[in-house]
Amino acid sequence: MKTVNRLALAPSVLLLVIGMIVPLATTLWLSFRLYNLMNPALDGFAGWSNYAFFLTDPAFLPAIVNTLLMVGGVLAITVVGGILFGLLFDQPMWGRGFTRLLVIAPFFVMPTVSALVWKNMFMHPAYGIFAWISMKLGLPQVEWLSNYPLLSIVIIVSWQWLPFATLIFLTALQSLDNEQQEAARMDGAGPIDRFIYLILPHLGRAIAVVILMETIFILAIFAEIFVTTSGGPGYASTNLPYLIYVQALMQFDVGAASAGAIIAVILANIVAVFAIRLAGKNLTA
Repeated sequence: MKTVNRLALAPSVLLLVIGMIVPLATTLWLSFRLYNLMNPALDGFAGWSNYAFFLTDPAFLPAIVNTLLMVGGVLAITVVGGILFGLLFDQPMWGRGFTRLLVIAPFFVMPTVSALVWKNMFMHPAYGIFAWISMKLGLPQVEWLSNYPLLSIVIIVSWQWLPFATLIFLTALQSLDNEQQEAARMDGAGPIDRFIYLILPHLGRAIAVVILMETIFILAIFAEIFVTTSGGPGYASTNLPYLIYVQALMQFDVGAASAGAIIAVILANIVAVFAIRLAGKNLTA
């Protein structure tokens, strides 16, 4: 029986080894090597020099700060916006099904496509929708991607992840017992009191799930930055994944890029541990 169980698990273990363990081990091995794509003959043992080079890169600290700001900004917008949209769509209204479909649609758009849409249709300083609105209001046109690159990336990513948060919160709201809400109304609780003392505690688990899932994916943002700002101006919108890309495919330093990837994995796991603990506290509450 044990043999049969092991055979049943073998495909999953094989996929895990091929898809995760082997690439991670290869990246770890390359992080200790002197390996440059422009001169592969210089391959040799580098020790910790690749890590020291990456950690002392002038772009490293801005990339860390930008990564954390992106995560915090997107989480703030999607959690607050998701709760508001969830409350809205939980109410009976005409065309609710169609409206829900429209809100969910951005989640199915590829990151590269959504970044191009925002770059050329909304944020273009000459013929974008934001520029047209500014012109109609008599306001100066804003070059969003040049003047506010990090904010622009946060807006684009938030637009992509807001449907996910909305779905999670809407599902949680629909599981709230109507009898509790009716009892709160009869006890004289107003809308704000019901939200603070009844709805918000009920959404605790959903909020933890949204924070956990979004944090994992937002830490790996790349396509939106590559398509819109290319990490600039300067390092204003450079995050860790984009910095690793620059080291690997623009400076051709695979060793330093691999060291950066290992550092990014470590940092991502640290953030994930805090997120999992936050989720665990809410799930066991």
